[in-house]
Amino acid sequence: MNSKPDRDRSTAPAHITLLGSRVDALPSYAAVCSALQAHLRAGTTAHYITVNNAHTMVEGARRPEFQRIINESLLSLADGRPLSIIGWLKGARKMHRIFGPTLLEEALDRGRQEKIRHFFFGNTPETLARMEKVIQKRYPGTVIAGRISPPFRPFTEAENLSWLEEMRRASPDLIWVSLGAPKQEEWIYHHFRALDRGIFIGIGAGFSYLAGTIKHAPGWMKYMALEWFYRLLQEPNRLWRRYVKNNTLFILYTLRELLTGTLPGGRSA
Repeated sequence: MNSKPDRDRSTAPAHITLLGSRVDALPSYAAVCSALQAHLRAGTTAHYITVNNAHTMVEGARRPEFQRIINESLLSLADGRPLSIIGWLKGARKMHRIFGPTLLEEALDRGRQEKIRHFFFGNTPETLARMEKVIQKRYPGTVIAGRISPPFRPFTEAENLSWLEEMRRASPDLIWVSLGAPKQEEWIYHHFRALDRGIFIGIGAGFSYLAGTIKHAPGWMKYMALEWFYRLLQEPNRLWRRYVKNNTLFILYTLRELLTGTLPGGRSA
């Protein structure tokens, strides 16, 4: 009687490949948090995870150097609902959408007992201060090891070295980076090795969600893969070009991969 479920579990893919990028088939936020804690308990060197959506998949399809960042990550998560839908179509029936801002909240909540040390890098001083107040009220006992609000311009090497030294002194477990994709993933990839331990996580607008300056979409919009549209309604001037361009390219590239097995530039998928 149990042969079919056992066979389904054994043949379900641990990850899928989408537009040449690996996306791990994680079934829940609990599974992600357990994987992060296991890595931290193992006492291994610093690493990073990527939280992916249509934008990062398009970046990876167009730029092999960015795709390398995704594929070399400790975990590559399906932040965007379309990614989890495609994962289901590719046989990863238990792949769950892992929305970055919700992962942040889950990690804050679950990490309190183990005294997980959190470090926040990115966004404005006002947003960081507001977010810290929310954390103290909603997740009492959370250990905030430090926070840095870098300038909204290219960083100098001296600044990077100073910030990384501050992170080293703080000895964080999870370093949340809110610089927006692809900048945050590129910054993490070029600097995570400077720390002896800890896991970097590019969180996009996660700080703003937690601080309350950006509102979550209704559940039905999340389920229908329309969260991008809700974000667009909140920040139309900043986001419309990015969403129109990346969502269109994501659809075209995905169709091209499914029909011809190729990526931009003629690379094999």
